[in-house]
Amino acid sequence: MRAEDVLPDQQNQGQFNGVTVRKGTVGAFLANAKVWLDESSGIDEKAIAKRDIVDALPALRALGLFDIVQVRDAALRELVAASAARAG
Repeated sequence: MRAEDVLPDQQNQGQFNGVTVRKGTVGAFLANAKVWLDESSGIDEKAIAKRDIVDALPALRALGLFDIVQVRDAALRELVAASAARAG
């Protein structure tokens, strides 16, 4: 399967397990995770990245990302798990 098979070029979002997921959600999660984990990132940058990570987690779960990919970094893994616990 290719990316355009999941979301065609002209489509910017899709429904996955009842959740609207925007194109680019996985890429944004990866970019934010890098900022959040980077020791040279400023406090404000880290706070924004963390907020955006947490906001994206329902969509990432709807895609099934964490069913097949394990977060290697312990702090990020805890953030993802804590958010799941709060979500129910």
